[in-house]
Amino acid sequence: MNKKNRYMLENEGLKDNGYDWWWHSFTGYHEETGQARSFFIEYYIINPGLGSEQPIFGQGQGDHLPSYAMVMAGTWEAGKKQIHNMYPIGDFSYRHEPFRVQIGDNILEDVFLAGSVALSEEEAKAHPEYMSDWGSMNWSLMVYKEMSFDVGYGSSDFMRDKNAFDMYWHVEGLKAEYDGYVVLDGSRYLVTKGSSFGYQDKNWGRDYTNPWIWLNCNKLTYKDEDEILPSTGFVFGGGQPVVFGKPMEGRILGTFIHEGKVYEYNFSKVWKNNKQSFEIKDDGEHLHWLIKCQNNHSRIALHFQVAKEDLLLMSYENPMGQVNHQRLYNGGTAWGRVRLYDKKGGKYDLVGEFAGQLAGCEYGTY
Repeated sequence: MNKKNRYMLENEGLKDNGYDWWWHSFTGYHEETGQARSFFIEYYIINPGLGSEQPIFGQGQGDHLPSYAMVMAGTWEAGKKQIHNMYPIGDFSYRHEPFRVQIGDNILEDVFLAGSVALSEEEAKAHPEYMSDWGSMNWSLMVYKEMSFDVGYGSSDFMRDKNAFDMYWHVEGLKAEYDGYVVLDGSRYLVTKGSSFGYQDKNWGRDYTNPWIWLNCNKLTYKDEDEILPSTGFVFGGGQPVVFGKPMEGRILGTFIHEGKVYEYNFSKVWKNNKQSFEIKDDGEHLHWLIKCQNNHSRIALHFQVAKEDLLLMSYENPMGQVNHQRLYNGGTAWGRVRLYDKKGGKYDLVGEFAGQLAGCEYGTY
């Protein structure tokens, strides 16, 4: 396991002013009907150095900064929900080798995760500080991480020690497969290696990027073909990194891996002459992610979309207790197209046109 996937709030600058989380998303299939449904699970810690015997909330809940551990889980589309269970910092523990995070009875390891969340409708209405819908979900899953994406120097030991960025990103499972089960509100779903199309990453830092952009897909075929490409996947993310207090407007980075060949587009690798553009369009019914990147060796264009009614509005407070992102759209069922080119002899040759489904997506600005 890459050490960038470890717990990061031992840093003195982040203990009292920082967050850390691990995100997992994947697809399961109803045990009786076979209907597909995509899920997410997140293990989250904020301001552990300020902890007490009870979870401490910000969001105007007194004069305190937030401090708690949280387990969040849910699903998109019809019946969409995000369920948050909060724990005092004393109910959180971790170790680096072998990697393990525990929040209450919820376990997260490099190759295994198990846990549950539950909140009644009455509790959700009575406690807006939980930022939660109501419902229940439990899970037991093995995870096999087949591809990864390391953003490089931006998350290096030096840049982490200096707390250079407000928000860091590491993708341990750009393409991950899950095996096990999920029970959502009493309905059991089977999650099977080879058909889960999963993803695992983590973020940590002092605040969240604005705008906030993310797009990932592991269920890809060649255009107009049905056979899923087992060694192909991509991820792009970013928006406006803040480094040493200075915003870098309009920056994203990511990679497309196709049959083992890596096409990386990373603004920090200036010697590769990376160029990029992105746009998020809202046509009223759908959100569209349009991304174009090129460098000295290749070019890529992506267009993915999803119905707005299938998206969640995710809720996070930052370490200062502010909920700045009021419209942070998040989904797991986007679909779209990719065109990928190799540069040879000064010309771009088409590598392939791809169709993608069950893509993870996120967008928010304030």
